Amino acid sequence: MTVDPLVLVVEVDRATDRLLDTATRLDEPAVRGPSLLPGWSRGHVLTHLARQADAQVNMLTSARTGEHLPAYRSEEARAADIAAGADRSPADLLADLRTATERLTDAIEAMPPEAWAATVTGRRGPQPAATLMWARLREVEVHHVDLDAGYAPADWPAAFAHHLLHEVVADLGRRPDAPAMVLRPADGRELTVGEPEGAPTISGPAPVLAAWLVGRSGAAGLTVTPDDALPTPPEWI
Repeated sequence: MTVDPLVLVVEVDRATDRLLDTATRLDEPAVRGPSLLPGWSRGHVLTHLARQADAQVNMLTSARTGEHLPAYRSEEARAADIAAGADRSPADLLADLRTATERLTDAIEAMPPEAWAATVTGRRGPQPAATLMWARLREVEVHHVDLDAGYAPADWPAAFAHHLLHEVVADLGRRPDAPAMVLRPADGRELTVGEPEGAPTISGPAPVLAAWLVGRSGAAGLTVTPDDALPTPPEWI
């Protein structure tokens, strides 16, 4: 999958449409029910996705205008906004998510080509504006799974699953707490974390491997050689 933001916009739109379709079907008990994220209801996840869209609007506006606008006012404000919005009605949650994504669409359309080369301030510090579309696509696809409402890693587009898998493997390769392992996706090239000699080989479909590495699935669909327990990857972002 390309990281060209102008190409990824189409993938973001498609992923958003799938997310909104799921959100449209959530009733009152469903939005109050638990998500796959500890301590968060589905209402928390939907609110987070709306506020993350607003954070991207801030960063895109910063890239376009040169004004310093961080993604969030602070970590405390981010957490407070999610908590405050989580208990709203299904209709209000859906309307908020729709309008937030529309604001994001407007901000993307307002970006001149040269603005994508700017540096913006994300939660973890400076980042190129050109990375924002991949970041939004990742948020929408992974948190759609977190809703635990019928959308699973197997539903991820193949290009997204492979890109996520490669990104996570590259990140783990820089972390001293990551166990050594060899990853063998069924439809891709072999990837390694750490020293491959003597490391277990984990095989399976790319979406299942990626979902396991980011803590969204267990061992189902994976095989490990030699036949032993799967290693435990460190917590993902």
